[in-house]
Amino acid sequence: MKMIQKLRRRLVGGMVLASMAFMLAVTGAHAHGWSSPNLVERLERDGRFKTLLAALEIAGLKGVVATGGTFTVFAPTDDAFAALPAGTVESLVTNVPVLSDILLYHVVAGRQSSLKLLHTSTAVTLEGSPVLVTREKNKVLVNQQKILQSDRWAVNGTIHIIDGVLLPPAETITVSSLVDVLKLDGRFNTLLAAAGAADLAGVLSTGGPFTLFAPTDAAFAALPAGTVESLITNKAALADILLYHVTAGKQSALQLVGAQRPETLQGSTVKMGFMGAYFTVNGARILNPNIQAPNAVIHVIDQVLLPPPPKPNLYDSLAADGRFTTLIAALNAAGLADAVKTGELTIFAPTDSAFAALPAGTVEALLADIDALKGVLLYHVVAGDQSIRTLLKDRHVETLQGSDVSVKWYWKRVYVNKSTVLQADVGAANGRYHVINRVLLPPAE
Repeated sequence: MKMIQKLRRRLVGGMVLASMAFMLAVTGAHAHGWSSPNLVERLERDGRFKTLLAALEIAGLKGVVATGGTFTVFAPTDDAFAALPAGTVESLVTNVPVLSDILLYHVVAGRQSSLKLLHTSTAVTLEGSPVLVTREKNKVLVNQQKILQSDRWAVNGTIHIIDGVLLPPAETITVSSLVDVLKLDGRFNTLLAAAGAADLAGVLSTGGPFTLFAPTDAAFAALPAGTVESLITNKAALADILLYHVTAGKQSALQLVGAQRPETLQGSTVKMGFMGAYFTVNGARILNPNIQAPNAVIHVIDQVLLPPPPKPNLYDSLAADGRFTTLIAALNAAGLADAVKTGELTIFAPTDSAFAALPAGTVEALLADIDALKGVLLYHVVAGDQSIRTLLKDRHVETLQGSDVSVKWYWKRVYVNKSTVLQADVGAANGRYHVINRVLLPPAE
């Protein structure tokens, strides 16, 4: 406790000294006739913004930026202008209205720190269109242009130095949903087209709140040739894949990792993790996490997520297992195959070896007496999807035949009546089965 108090006193003392030093510096500056630079003066003193300053002068905006209010300026360097296609700057200089729109697209009203911009993700510029601010690893980006230096202070605003020139969107965008944010970003044409083809664009625009894992156009292009085209013509499969990219509610990347396996609107779960400096979902990297939209949080990913194949029903699962050919034949003979395919059931499933261990002629006699066969089979079936843990807790479980079976734990094994459970909780789409080593025979009464 004493150590904490000492640290607090040091911190408070340090803050007081820092404040006194700042006040002395300001007082000294005024005493020598210095003044804090405005935005234009700050750009002039830096030396890397000759093209930007010349453009502001030509467009008649230099005085506005200097004294017309408090602004946040995304300032492209001379190198950023030089990287534009040849002749671009020269053509802009002769077209003042277009030049003015581009310059105003680099200015936001008020003093906006990089952290504040990241928190909101979008900011409306003086041109009227929004810009999109995202994070990738330890970099902050505005419309995918890297902010080289952020939060450069001026007396009437803040400067963020960027390595590219920002160009306003071709069409006016008002950010009212995640669809608008995807359009503003520009990397999601395939995703937006797919949402339209699957009749999900309206839901994404007006529903929510959602969390969206958004694959880029490059992620869709990396799929095997013809995949996207075939999906566009299969609306059900396409909707299934798209809903596998959406979870309910707004969830940050950190919250998703904490959940480990969040459930998607498709019904299956995704696995969250880390890869170097990136969050991951099913192994796909989250390039830009936590992009805020009015009705969603968007996490940009570098791969398309494909949902796991659907589980087979109980009948198909037993048939594919390979150990239950006699049981399958008996279900078919008793007319119970459809019920096992569709009902929510738990089956104690005797193996072929279990049937072979019955007294000679027993299976043949049952196949000749369908009512008796149906009674034996239904004595192996319990209503609902019940784990072995639940059955052990209940101990005496009623079967669909009407009689109970006893489920117990003895010497590190689970028994159903006198049959040993060889494998428990084999899941299927409509229930589960527990593999047993003996055929269960219902009581005489």
